[in-house]
Amino acid sequence: MHAEPRKRSVPSGSAPGHSLQLFYGGTFDPIHLGHLAIARAAHEELRVPVHLVPSADPPHRAPPGANAAQRAHMLALALHGEPGLCLDLRELARADLSDRPSYTYDTLLDLRHALGSDRPIAWLLGADSFVALPTWHRWQDLLTLAHLVVAERPGASLEVDLPAALAERLHASWAQAASQLSQTPAGLVWRLRQPLRNESASEVRARIAAGGDWRPLLPGAVAAYIADHGLYGAASLPA
Repeated sequence: MHAEPRKRSVPSGSAPGHSLQLFYGGTFDPIHLGHLAIARAAHEELRVPVHLVPSADPPHRAPPGANAAQRAHMLALALHGEPGLCLDLRELARADLSDRPSYTYDTLLDLRHALGSDRPIAWLLGADSFVALPTWHRWQDLLTLAHLVVAERPGASLEVDLPAALAERLHASWAQAASQLSQTPAGLVWRLRQPLRNESASEVRARIAAGGDWRPLLPGAVAAYIADHGLYGAASLPA
């Protein structure tokens, strides 16, 4: 059974009804300590709750290794006791009503309709996903619906790795201060500085499959769930 999303809160000092709403989308396959570090950094820097949104069946990447219900449950376990981080199941709920693939554009459109045209909305994503934006459905329209907050890899420059079409689209969109995200509903891109961490979901899955040391990369409750349910090949490992 899915954990209920926590109630949204308005940060102190923000005008009621116009505070920034921040959403962190991804497959979280599985949720690992690197994901949590990004979410915590965003919460601390932008001073708003971070809503983690597990995707149902993302069309721009291979199918996930765990099903949507399992990934959502692992997220709920990881977020338990994490101040400022909460679970948002809107993409999974939408998938239950339609066979259509899960697109970030549709999620942002739903959010814009639900929160109104004046509410600042931001979508948090990792640098690898950001560079691949031109492969996403209606990617050029994303900034008409929300800001983008990019978790920049320490020591790497986003501009160097950007495809030409993306660089051109974002030419005048880079925010100079995080506070700008709360002053307009959409259209800006903000670099999120984050602690140096090397975890990745693909590395977690590879270590499990190879019988390597994978537990230190995950919250303890998530590691226990993976072992108990035999996910990612964990069932074949010695007890």
